[in-house]
Amino acid sequence: MASPYRKYTTLILDLGDVLFSWSPKTSTPIPPRQLKDILSSQTWFQYERGRISQDECYQRVGAEFSIDTTTIGEAFQQARESLRPNDAFLALIRELRKQSHGQLTVLALSNISLPDYEYIMALDSDWTSIFDRVFPSALVGERKPHLGAYRMVLSEMNLDPHTTVFVDDKLDNVVSARSLGMHGVVFDSQENVFRTLRNIFGDPVQRGRDYLRRYAGCLETSTDAGVVFEENFTQLIIYEVTNDRSLITTSDCARTWNFFRGKPLFSASFPDDMDTTSVALTVLRPDRTLVNSILDEMLQYLDTDGIMQTYFDHTRPRMDPFVCVNVLSLFHEYGRGDDLPKTLEWVYEVLLHRAYVGGSRYYLSADCFLFFISRLLQRITNPTTLNRFRPLFIERMQERIGAPGDSLDLAFRIVAGSTVGVQSPRDLERLLAAQCDDGGWEMCWFYQYGSTNVKAGNRGLTTALAVKAIETALARPPSPALSGVSSVRLEVTKAIQRAPSPRRFGDFLMPWRRTQREHAVPVSS
Repeated sequence: MASPYRKYTTLILDLGDVLFSWSPKTSTPIPPRQLKDILSSQTWFQYERGRISQDECYQRVGAEFSIDTTTIGEAFQQARESLRPNDAFLALIRELRKQSHGQLTVLALSNISLPDYEYIMALDSDWTSIFDRVFPSALVGERKPHLGAYRMVLSEMNLDPHTTVFVDDKLDNVVSARSLGMHGVVFDSQENVFRTLRNIFGDPVQRGRDYLRRYAGCLETSTDAGVVFEENFTQLIIYEVTNDRSLITTSDCARTWNFFRGKPLFSASFPDDMDTTSVALTVLRPDRTLVNSILDEMLQYLDTDGIMQTYFDHTRPRMDPFVCVNVLSLFHEYGRGDDLPKTLEWVYEVLLHRAYVGGSRYYLSADCFLFFISRLLQRITNPTTLNRFRPLFIERMQERIGAPGDSLDLAFRIVAGSTVGVQSPRDLERLLAAQCDDGGWEMCWFYQYGSTNVKAGNRGLTTALAVKAIETALARPPSPALSGVSSVRLEVTKAIQRAPSPRRFGDFLMPWRRTQREHAVPVSS
């Protein structure tokens, strides 16, 4: 997993079975399995190191495997003719180079014989244009996974292995690269590798912002049964995190707020609730006189223990510590935190005894509770209250570092911890690695309906919080609004010298150029 604190500036690719595909099936008597056995023989390894000629290689292989040399030549000729460049991979590398603004060096290190190298150089393809330089084993004099091959490339190009990414389809080759300090990626599937490379070399914040802009106004919530519905609560959290009103759609509520924007789920009607109202008034900051009148109304919904209830409905007695935290944030935002001493004390007990672990009636995540607490602490101005809560909150945040969790949990955790200086770099690495090809993050369950346990989530929320988490963790100044075009980029740790142009490949090849290519053989790795 790539470190979020390191800027990678070099990508080294394998050729065979990564940038090129080929088929071991031929019309000769040599079956595919035996053809691959030949490619794994010591004789072939010597051939790929450039230490024996093609004729000598075929003679030795014929003797070792009891196959006529003419048949061997025909088999490898047919296999060679099946070589095809991976156009999708070529497009990805061009995309990454463009995004890097000239800061990405792309190299190839391949186990390949000289005749085969000459053949792929002559293909009717512009594959060489993505590379700054290619290192064939036949010219390097050593092959992967031997460390000398890697060290030669690092030395020749003056590379820092700790800012270099290496991609190969063979685990042995990747392990050797990792042992020298490179970030190794196994080419197990094109989908996984594309996602990994975009996450390593792409700008995660910009990609996340682009996703949010692309779906602005359509970032709706979905249940675990796939039902998409309109609600206000998640929209308001997205707005608070991004400071971009253009991303969301909310109801026009004159006073108290309802969770749903459209038709409620599971019932014909649904009362306004303290949770949505508290977040709305905290985030939107309407007229202060109006807010104070609503706060007075809310105080009529305390139970006999002095705990704030969830709904503006005396026939629905519900209490939830997560909801109470958001209510407290609203009261403290408007300087009226002292109006809810027993609710505040209960929230403290929940934090002290970790009663939030395992979730609540409406919420699923311990990290979500701590995120809500972090919002509250930013609004408490009473030094005594703050000094009581803050050390305990820091302790609870430190306990969460490295805990299991999905992308939404990780984002909640990182954002909450950043408010008190608690860092979790491993959690940040996990969050960065979870970014999808489209720039967003997968939908994660945010809350559940208490009566049915139906879960609901929103990709827009997960993405907005992930972007916020990465910005805060990497100390990147956030944009005032996502709808503005950002020019901020991850800082490059050091300037790099561009390698020779791909047009200089001929200089590397010319001393060994062959005039006849009819017996060239395929890339083996």
